Amino acid sequence: MLDFCRRSTRGLAMSSLLVTSLLLGVACGPNGELEDSSELATLTPEESGEATSPATPDDSAEVPEPAPVDLSDEELPVQEDALGSATPSVDSGTVNPAAVTLRTVAGWEQLFLGRWNTEHNSIYLPMSRSLDSWQFYNLGYGIDANTAMYRATGKTQYLDRALQYVNNVVANARVSSSLGSNFRDSYLGWKTTRAEVVNQEVPLYESYCWRYVTRLLRVIRETPALYANPTYRNQYENLLAFTERNIFEKWYTRGANAYIYRARTHMAAHWAAIAMNLSRMTTDATRRARYTTVVSNINRDMPNNTSSLRQQMRTSTVNPAAYFWSDVWGSTARPGQDVSHGNNLIAYLVEAHEAGIEWTADDMRRFTTTFNSLIWPSAGRYAYYVDGSGNGNGWFNDGLIKLGRYDANVQRRLESHTVGQNIQFYANGALNARILSGQPTP
Repeated sequence: MLDFCRRSTRGLAMSSLLVTSLLLGVACGPNGELEDSSELATLTPEESGEATSPATPDDSAEVPEPAPVDLSDEELPVQEDALGSATPSVDSGTVNPAAVTLRTVAGWEQLFLGRWNTEHNSIYLPMSRSLDSWQFYNLGYGIDANTAMYRATGKTQYLDRALQYVNNVVANARVSSSLGSNFRDSYLGWKTTRAEVVNQEVPLYESYCWRYVTRLLRVIRETPALYANPTYRNQYENLLAFTERNIFEKWYTRGANAYIYRARTHMAAHWAAIAMNLSRMTTDATRRARYTTVVSNINRDMPNNTSSLRQQMRTSTVNPAAYFWSDVWGSTARPGQDVSHGNNLIAYLVEAHEAGIEWTADDMRRFTTTFNSLIWPSAGRYAYYVDGSGNGNGWFNDGLIKLGRYDANVQRRLESHTVGQNIQFYANGALNARILSGQPTP
């Protein structure tokens, strides 16, 4: 097996090593948040207009990822369904799923179970026990996978595993003043051993993971059978309190313009997701107002920029039914956003649409058209940029796969997609299938 897979950086050709690892279906993604360091230096207090501690750089060059694993596994016993009642799910788009024969939720779950334990033992459980926040970055994929599979099936074994990861991470949090980082305040957190930011607290690593932690917590809050269960209720309340203070408040207080309203669209979107989820759970009116403001600002009116996510979205000149956007605030220049980071942005936009915030069914149709006609024009052909140019790698797991829930023909294409077949891929395939079937989800 390969020793590692590597994240490609913007403007660099993807290595043959990465291609091989993707075809083998390893658990790590090819390019989550890494950009040229010249683009991603965090704003200084002077640039952000805020008095904060010295800025911490949180993105740079290629770095190794977790080792791929042997993808054989045993099936675990199925536990009882605790789905409970839930609000209706989103629309499934203009294509009637009944006209397309699709893989069932059970079919996706069987594929998921073939990887579940191996990826747990070899990748996600060790990451959750790490003291290095860089490990939490990729851990978010495992949390998303198990949360999505719970939402697709209602089986608490998946929910329990996601909670196990989060509880492990929180248990290893330490007071900032003891970490030796730039901040040295009273908030709890973690430092990293990654060379470029060694011994620093890095907002990106935390936000990349916590967008999925907060989505997990929302599932508990919005599923009556879970919220009424003391075991889940206690975990929910403890994790929510930790998140409100030691994730959102911490980085907001340290400097919202530098650490919340980020320098790239996809990075800001992580905080929009966190704030959106927290706004639906908090019992504090002041905090709720702040969360709501952050979501609105990122969607519509960035306080430290002349653009916003909504303003970034423009009609594609290649396909007028599709969207074009750049990750650079205010830019309209082609080729625009690279697909790997656009993938992260779509993860937030799908969740915002489901929550009824800003992003409409028409937006989802446009993003689906972008995906189906420009990013993935035919089997085995993948664009590097959202305008359809360049040669990409076909990694869709984090966000783009979730567009399958709006179009049954896209979902059918995903069933035979060979890149990135891991538990995040299978779990979101299952959740897509459930939503397309018209069944409610937590």
